[in-house]
Amino acid sequence: METLREIRRHIRSVRNISQITRAMEMVAASKMLRAQQQALASRAYAQKAWEVLTYLAGQPGGLAHPLYEARPVKAIGIILITSDRGLCGPYNHNILRAAVQFMLGYMDRGIGIRLITVGRKGRDFMLRYGHNIVAEFTKVRDRPTIMEIAPIARVAMDEFTSGLVDEVYIAYTRFVSTITQTPTIMKLLPIEKPAPEERLAALYIFEPDPQTVLGEVLPRFTELQVYQAILEAQASEHSARMVAMRNATENAQELINELTIRFNKARQWNITREMMDIAGGAEALRKARGIRAGIA
Repeated sequence: METLREIRRHIRSVRNISQITRAMEMVAASKMLRAQQQALASRAYAQKAWEVLTYLAGQPGGLAHPLYEARPVKAIGIILITSDRGLCGPYNHNILRAAVQFMLGYMDRGIGIRLITVGRKGRDFMLRYGHNIVAEFTKVRDRPTIMEIAPIARVAMDEFTSGLVDEVYIAYTRFVSTITQTPTIMKLLPIEKPAPEERLAALYIFEPDPQTVLGEVLPRFTELQVYQAILEAQASEHSARMVAMRNATENAQELINELTIRFNKARQWNITREMMDIAGGAEALRKARGIRAGIA
């Protein structure tokens, strides 16, 4: 049975941990709010930009651009977005599991996979299992600019245009709510034509002409999709970390309550034992005195 000192020390250590997790929860909540606002603010623009790209791809006669080129798939590239740090619940586990299941479908068909990792957790996992990582990006700061994200998209586009990969996908966690984040794998390249029923009703006028506009905006809009995916992943990461730290704080408080009950029981048991020792000693002394009086 634990001594009172050991239980008291245990309570003190758990209380210190709960203070740390509560502080981490507050920090994550502050970061989460900013990340959510940024992700939601740019989501509509990124979706409309993607609609414009698919609209251009579906133009009669077709528009020529290397990023539209569809070819037989011999190798694919995946931009895998995870976090640099842990303590964010199942966030990294969920996206890594989704990415691995997606990769297995291609590996079973003998198709090569080239990875571009964003985040230390994804990089370490893929290196541990011997996957081919062609580029890695870590320490992406909170609230990044699109210029900071552009090198990631540029590596992916260079892999595609050089013929090293025939398709490029983004594996990231889409932010739904503070409680819900969905692992998502989206095809980035080549940009496919929309289905006839998905054609946009609106007509766009391009100046000077669609081909010139395409050459300028297509790489930029592709970078925008990667940028939006990273914003979504950051909002999901901070949300998952806040929830994980809140659960840890609540669990620590429950453990403190249990230890406090155990401490009180142990203290009561010690008091009861001491009282029984005193009563037993008093009874023995009384009997000893009675024996002496009888002898006298």
